[in-house]
Amino acid sequence: MKKTGLAKSDAKKLMGKMATGGASFGAADAAAPDRREQRDKERALGLVPFAVKLNGDLVRQLQSLAQERGGDMNALVAELLAKGMQD
Repeated sequence: MKKTGLAKSDAKKLMGKMATGGASFGAADAAAPDRREQRDKERALGLVPFAVKLNGDLVRQLQSLAQERGGDMNALVAELLAKGMQD
């Protein structure tokens, strides 16, 4: 491959990285410490991430119930699970 062909190839690679966000600066980097701090706070409270897959209708019911109560979805699900486990 000629020198100009290599230069074109390198330029295309660089442009591809820039388009996909491979070399990002600014807002994306500023958000990372906030998430890290949030995880540390949650860990200190004893909270553990717990992902589940639920039926869409059930999720909508949970969202509307959380909105009616004006509370947090996490708190609502924890409350409902605790009530369900008591039975």
